[in-house]
Amino acid sequence: MQSIPVDTTRLGVLRCAVGPEPKIADFESKEVKKDRDGNTVYTVAVTVRQDGRRVSVIEIAVSGEPKGVVEGSEVRVTGLEAFAWAMGDRHGISFRAAAITPVPASSATAPAGKGGGV
Repeated sequence: MQSIPVDTTRLGVLRCAVGPEPKIADFESKEVKKDRDGNTVYTVAVTVRQDGRRVSVIEIAVSGEPKGVVEGSEVRVTGLEAFAWAMGDRHGISFRAAAITPVPASSATAPAGKGGGV
């Protein structure tokens, strides 16, 4: 499976839609997925909205729990890669990142009209 690097600077503002949840490897046994180093793999649903386009939600897998990432918060995604997959009649694109971190409040985009003007 070939990875395709994704330029996150072209994706606009990224927000956490669903907070980090451990990824399940086997739904029958409820076994949690681990990476090669034995770290738990988490999934985070992130909203993506480019200028003038509808909002899309993508689920991104990341090794280790992304600390401080909560629903509604703006996030920074580092090392995002896309993977095309196919299993029988099913196919799609999955996403994996090196890290997902919260954007500090002072760095986040302030809502229009809420500035502390002079």
